[in-house]
Amino acid sequence: MARIPYADPAQPDLREAAETIRASRRKIGHLHRMLLHAPPVAQGWITMFDAVRWNSTLSGKIRELMMCRVAAINDAPYEWEAHAPIALKEGATQAQLDALRDWHGSDAFDATERAALAYCDAMTRHVHVPDDVAAAVRALFPPRELVELTVTIAGYNCVSRVLEALEINGADPLPEA
Repeated sequence: MARIPYADPAQPDLREAAETIRASRRKIGHLHRMLLHAPPVAQGWITMFDAVRWNSTLSGKIRELMMCRVAAINDAPYEWEAHAPIALKEGATQAQLDALRDWHGSDAFDATERAALAYCDAMTRHVHVPDDVAAAVRALFPPRELVELTVTIAGYNCVSRVLEALEINGADPLPEA
């Protein structure tokens, strides 16, 4: 169970934020129910992550592989379970998902994916990105995509940290919204 109860989106003071979430996600899941405890944060979260997910020029496959890699590094099963199916829809293979936890030893990834994964690892594990890793992604991604790649990795590190700190679990029961 989560560390605190999930918010009730029917509460009058949460309705506006709940509608923002519904308009974007169609339903209010566990993470968003938790975020509703802070309505301005919930609304800002939706705005930012809608930009990352739906208004980015970064390929969906790279985007979702990065989200899954962050989930794997941070041991965030909710994040993995949410994004692995999307990664498959965006063109990742099951072999890539299976190899993602130890991608260095796999031939399932092309040079662009490997550079992005190295960048993701550096950002997630060490924060500071070594010059050679940064040069590799800079050579492969135009500036806008490099910023989008960076924000995707940073953003989903934020997601996993919220999920894990508050012990948000997709199996937790939620009352009807």
